[in-house]
Amino acid sequence: MKPATTLRRIAAALTLGAATLTSQLAVAAPVKNVVLVHGYFADGSGWQAVSKILTRDGYKVAVVQEPETSFKDDVDATTRVVDAQDGPSILVGHSYGGAVITQAGNDARVAGLVYVSAFEPDAGESLKDLVTRMPPAGKSIKATDDGHLYLDPSHFRADFAADVPAAETAFMASSQVMPSVASFTAPVTEPAWKSRPSWAAVATEDRTVNPDLERWMATRANSTTVEVRSSHVAYLSHPAEIAKLIEQAAAGSGKR
Repeated sequence: MKPATTLRRIAAALTLGAATLTSQLAVAAPVKNVVLVHGYFADGSGWQAVSKILTRDGYKVAVVQEPETSFKDDVDATTRVVDAQDGPSILVGHSYGGAVITQAGNDARVAGLVYVSAFEPDAGESLKDLVTRMPPAGKSIKATDDGHLYLDPSHFRADFAADVPAAETAFMASSQVMPSVASFTAPVTEPAWKSRPSWAAVATEDRTVNPDLERWMATRANSTTVEVRSSHVAYLSHPAEIAKLIEQAAAGSGKR
């Protein structure tokens, strides 16, 4: 073999090796974008404490304000925010937001999923299917005559946010978002947790979603799971623990 040919092959091999190493390092690098998705009866402002912690720690945070007019509308709103980020994102969902991120998480820009006292449906499953499997302790969700859901204000704190100050929950009850009944019965078609790494926080005192259902869904999805002694709104009452889990997901999503 001629010396020039040998040198060219060595140079090509070195170039390929460097490119491979660069690619591997890029995949393993922590994700710095976080997209937060709220659930029923709330809006994105509830994520403020978690957002402040993540921002302090160097993450770029975006909060989705779902219209809650239909499951498709909420998935589209989430995808719109994910696609506006400058790189891969960790997608975080609370409660119904878990179903939203399960569908929206198939976006190529999503690196991992974090479920906070949230639903993790499989293909063909709706929230109605899951709560029928393991009903929650609370029974205060009602429907309006025109097809929307609300949580009875007189039971709002006990069933939704028992570990949040009463003055705050009173305002939450009076300002709650009323989602469409149709979003409660809409099935997920392609669960992103089958192709993305996932993490889950189980709220052990949850009266809105059965904690045993949260554990069962997390096990089925092979989600890395922590338990938080919290009401349904763990992101409000335990923001440090939830932010820590999100940061673990951001650090670990490229290593799986």
